[in-house]
Amino acid sequence: MTRAVVVHPDADLLAEAVAARLLTRVLDLQSVRRPVHVVLTGGTVGIKTLAAVARNPVRDAVDWTGVHLWWGDERFVPDGDAERNETQARDALIDALGDALPSQNVHPIPASDAGAATPEHAAEQYAAELARFASAEAADLAVPAFDVALFGMGPDGHVASLFPGHDALGVTGTAAVGVHGSPKPPPERVSLTFDAIRSAREVWVVAAGAEKADAVASALAGAAVDQTPAAGAVGHERTLWLLDAAAAATGQVT
Repeated sequence: MTRAVVVHPDADLLAEAVAARLLTRVLDLQSVRRPVHVVLTGGTVGIKTLAAVARNPVRDAVDWTGVHLWWGDERFVPDGDAERNETQARDALIDALGDALPSQNVHPIPASDAGAATPEHAAEQYAAELARFASAEAADLAVPAFDVALFGMGPDGHVASLFPGHDALGVTGTAAVGVHGSPKPPPERVSLTFDAIRSAREVWVVAAGAEKADAVASALAGAAVDQTPAAGAVGHERTLWLLDAAAAATGQVT
């Protein structure tokens, strides 16, 4: 597994660059295999990135019928709620793609009003959906072979909805987990586990802002996962840290 750190001048340029990188990577992958599985993230820069994908003319070169979209985590709120990562992703990108992206290629985490009574039930349903597309490559876990898994990172170092000190950090043997008591509202969520995250061929951690600089430095220095969860977000082929200058400002980024 290789790791690289790429720094861009500011958050806006970071989003544009990640969008261009993602489109190029999907096109490259489509020349050798189908389908391509991509894990989306929410957050300010994550949604800016999806909006930049929608604006980029290269998006029309992608065969979206061969792309499947997943999510790294979700807020356990009703379908269509503005807090849902899915809702924001649809507004930023998915709706703009229209019929080019088949609806069956979009795999949202179940909402609180979609037949899942608890985050645990939603996690079980999502794990079952992941298993429908399981790859033999991920032999120890029934998940697709994620080609690119995008994750934002919070100032506390959390990725997906895996927060420092929370029980969900240690959950193994399953692809998704229900989360309660999130320090960032809303308190109930569903998240991929580290087992699922680490099954991805490539993990891209995207972070912007001076408030994240200490967590970036901690993760890159190999901090314990219970202290800085982002340290555990690694792809089994490649891990990319895509930062703006403020997030890299500690001088400890290597």
